[in-house]
Amino acid sequence: MALPACGARALGRPLKPERGAPARTTCPRRHSRVEAELAASRPGSVAASVRAGPPRGVSRGFNSQPLLDEPLKASSSLAGAARAPIFALLPRGRRRRMHDLRRRWDLGSLCRALLTRGLAALGHSLKHVLGAIFSKIFGPLASVGNMDEKSNKLLLALVMLFLFAVIVLQYVCPGTECQLLRLQAFSSPMPDPYRSEDESSARFVPRYNFSRGDLMRKVDFDIKGDDLIVFLHIQKTGGTTFGRHLVRNIQLEQPCECRVGQKKCTCHRPGKRETWLFSRFSTGWSCGLHADWTELTSCVPAAVDGKRDARLRPSRNFHYITILRDPVSRYLSEWRHVQRGATWKASLHVCDGRPPTSEELPSCYTGDDWSGCPLKEFMDCPYNLANNRQVRMLSDLTLVGCYNLSVMPEKQRNKVLLESAKSNLKHMAFFGLTEFQRKTQYLFEKTFNMNFISPFTQYNTTRASSVEISEEIQKRIEGLNFLDMELYSYAKDLFLQRYQFMRQKEHQEARQKRQDQRKFLKGRFLQTHSQSQGQGQGQGQSQNPSQNPSQHPSQNPNMNANQNVTQNLIQNLTQNSSQKENQESQKQSPGQEQSDSSASNGTSDYIGSVEKWR
Repeated sequence: MALPACGARALGRPLKPERGAPARTTCPRRHSRVEAELAASRPGSVAASVRAGPPRGVSRGFNSQPLLDEPLKASSSLAGAARAPIFALLPRGRRRRMHDLRRRWDLGSLCRALLTRGLAALGHSLKHVLGAIFSKIFGPLASVGNMDEKSNKLLLALVMLFLFAVIVLQYVCPGTECQLLRLQAFSSPMPDPYRSEDESSARFVPRYNFSRGDLMRKVDFDIKGDDLIVFLHIQKTGGTTFGRHLVRNIQLEQPCECRVGQKKCTCHRPGKRETWLFSRFSTGWSCGLHADWTELTSCVPAAVDGKRDARLRPSRNFHYITILRDPVSRYLSEWRHVQRGATWKASLHVCDGRPPTSEELPSCYTGDDWSGCPLKEFMDCPYNLANNRQVRMLSDLTLVGCYNLSVMPEKQRNKVLLESAKSNLKHMAFFGLTEFQRKTQYLFEKTFNMNFISPFTQYNTTRASSVEISEEIQKRIEGLNFLDMELYSYAKDLFLQRYQFMRQKEHQEARQKRQDQRKFLKGRFLQTHSQSQGQGQGQGQSQNPSQNPSQHPSQNPNMNANQNVTQNLIQNLTQNSSQKENQESQKQSPGQEQSDSSASNGTSDYIGSVEKWR
């Protein structure tokens, strides 16, 4: 095959390999082929070695054909040969990494190409499917059977937009608790936040009879005075969460100062450098780790007033509060906590001025802690303080000889402890239940006239709830905590009765407020009406002083009619208000709570009736 003229001219020029590559010809398309031939003609060059073929015993492949017969292959081999010296100068590890990178890049390109083609095929198929569906649905209504290209594009754009919106929604709201998905909020009113927190029936049937004084809890707590709130923290009852609410979540004139990295907060009274709260997060464990009723009642006065003379101490009111929990859940939670290494060795257990001896209160383990103990071993220890812990921490231990079990028989001791715990719990200023967080918040706010900033959260999933136990083990746990079971039943009944009482009292106060508003508006209306009648009569007498009302008998029926209409209106309004109140009192069941959104219904009805009559 003959070369073109430009190639012949290039071959005719003198070669100067020592000065670099040959000059570029006027034929850019044939430039690579000319370069390949020139390089092959030079002896000792890389291209010549490539042209010579592979080593012995290796198939020649495409190098067996002449260079000019396949210019494209020669040019590609030249490019590889030109890169070969640079690649050979690199270390072996670097060459291997570059080879892997090149192969990975090719694999990534292949994946991207496959993904692009797959998405295009999916979109094409989806377009055809949706087009067929729309043609089936809207075929009889449309004159054109097939959708045109613009309609297909618009339909595809809408479908892609919908899919994108679904993906974004799942990313923003991955769970079912998303507020955007609660469609019932638009169709139904907001439920009462205090109803059925434990998913039980809204109706509550009391089991115990309590007096009005036991149910009425209204503490005249003066934060600027000398009163003190004392929090009795029982292990694994949610006391840590409630204690944080007390120092971080209450609306106060002077809020507690809580610094980052410190557990204790400074809770001073307004204008004083004196605390109003005695708890773990305000004063620390001043009376010992998780001090019980016996320790707190003997320790708190001295811990607050210090070394001040008893005669100079102010007459304080100590308002004790605590939180209780279901005994089985609390027992399992304490076992899991002990498994993680908790010991509570710093607890003093001071009773009658001294701590218990090792014979009175033996230990259940021999090492530094009881970590990793199984549940059976935890239940088998007869000296385990987790058994009936809530009764022991709420009772007065001095009545049974503290921790000396030989003072009285076990049956009598248990009875005294249970009655003491019930009495102390009933006379406390406040106690809450872990299973009723919102009701606990409501009763605390009504008792102390202090409001929380944010509402409490009810957590139904805890470490104790994640433990799966058999019915036999549950019955054994209930048997080990039989005193706590009876105390919790008593506390739950008293707690719910107090909540009912406070809610009914709140509704009665709101009803009385509406009645006072009606009376006030009624008096204002009668006063205004009598003044307008007096002014009308005075103007009539001043205009016709010599006329007698008997001479114009047509005026008397009008005046009598106005008075009758006014009296009938007042009677009807009074009857309607009394009927509404009776209906509300009949509808309100003992265990049912109603919202206060209808606090102004009576007033609005009355004003509407007056406007209609006018």
